[in-house]
Amino acid sequence: MTLIEQLLVVALMAILSTMAVVSGSALLDAIALRTAMSAAMDHFFVARMEAVDRQRPTAVRLDASRAQLLVHAGPDTLARLDLASRGVGLWSSRDSMAYGPDGLGIGAANLTLILSRGTRRDTLTVSRLGRVAE
Repeated sequence: MTLIEQLLVVALMAILSTMAVVSGSALLDAIALRTAMSAAMDHFFVARMEAVDRQRPTAVRLDASRAQLLVHAGPDTLARLDLASRGVGLWSSRDSMAYGPDGLGIGAANLTLILSRGTRRDTLTVSRLGRVAE
């Protein structure tokens, strides 16, 4: 083999390994985002069930600067989801979603939650009645 052939083989291997790393990181971003979205949905369900079971108002507070979701019932924090530790960013149209003792949302507007990691984005919508939809 000549030196030019060896350089071509090395260049081709570098290109293929770069493509594998890029597609692999996109796959990891998609998996992390799907896991974070599922966990966020679970926290809204926990808040709603807590409101119905205990017959007391419960709220999900969204802290976009820290990328956290907190489930509160009065002064008690029932659950915490730290998305920043997963490398996931958070944006929301409102800072909280409250549920009444009947399990219905309190407030006059839907909540839109956008989670992001890398170039991926996923949206979660909570209706003003408290229903969660992807």
